[in-house]
Amino acid sequence: MNKLDPRLNAIRSDLADARLGAAAGSARLINGEARVVAAPVLSLHREPRFDARIDTQALLGERVRVFETREGWAWLQLEKDGYVGYAALDDLAQPTAPPTHRVAVPSTFMFPAPDIKAQPVVTVTLNAEVAVLREDERFAHLANGRFIIARHLKPLGDHEADFVAVAEAFRHVPYLWGGKSVLGLDCSGLVQLSLQAAGRIAPRDSDMQENGLGDALPIDDFDGLRRGDLIFWDGHVGIMADGRHLLHANGHFMQVTLEPLADAVERIAKRYGKITAIKRL
Repeated sequence: MNKLDPRLNAIRSDLADARLGAAAGSARLINGEARVVAAPVLSLHREPRFDARIDTQALLGERVRVFETREGWAWLQLEKDGYVGYAALDDLAQPTAPPTHRVAVPSTFMFPAPDIKAQPVVTVTLNAEVAVLREDERFAHLANGRFIIARHLKPLGDHEADFVAVAEAFRHVPYLWGGKSVLGLDCSGLVQLSLQAAGRIAPRDSDMQENGLGDALPIDDFDGLRRGDLIFWDGHVGIMADGRHLLHANGHFMQVTLEPLADAVERIAKRYGKITAIKRL
């Protein structure tokens, strides 16, 4: 029997998602309870501590399934991409009004009143989901009593035509391991976030994306590359902005950068090795 990937399966030695059945072994099975992300950005930690490593993030309005709560922490699984981790319990809420719209810009403000001079309550980021009750000439009136600039939202199901254009809007955003918003991104987070805006749910980590996205191209021929091709290394991924330039969130520059692919290949090879795959969506 293949070992279950704990990143994508809620399983511990003592507790497991009931949907795993016999695959969970001797762990106690639990169905879990539905919750929704109530914070602008929710960090999923590897352990129930704020100083523990962040593996990924979830955004406002995203649904999760909670399997355990203890001492202010929730052990949960994200519904969109299946990622498992620990998050602050206070950043979750009971599901209420279902979302109708998503944030369609890198970031925008949520106001307490339909007035741009009002002090914003929070900043919300691309792909956050909200429930809109009605719109006027300028503002969307939300079910939670707050307001967002209407042109910054799109109905769920209204997707972007070019995921690369979405990714390009995040150029110069700081690099953050596990990050998935304009506040900070890692390489696979940039790919996942951009594809989601274009209507495609992608796996979270670069190894999952390498195995699950697109059709393989030769890794020793760069002449035929085009916009939107994904370039993979061991633990890293970037997006071709055109036939020669790579857009990627990286720890070398500590931000999302656009650079010649040849430069990135030469630099990355010295520390992490050669390209492992090129995929075309």
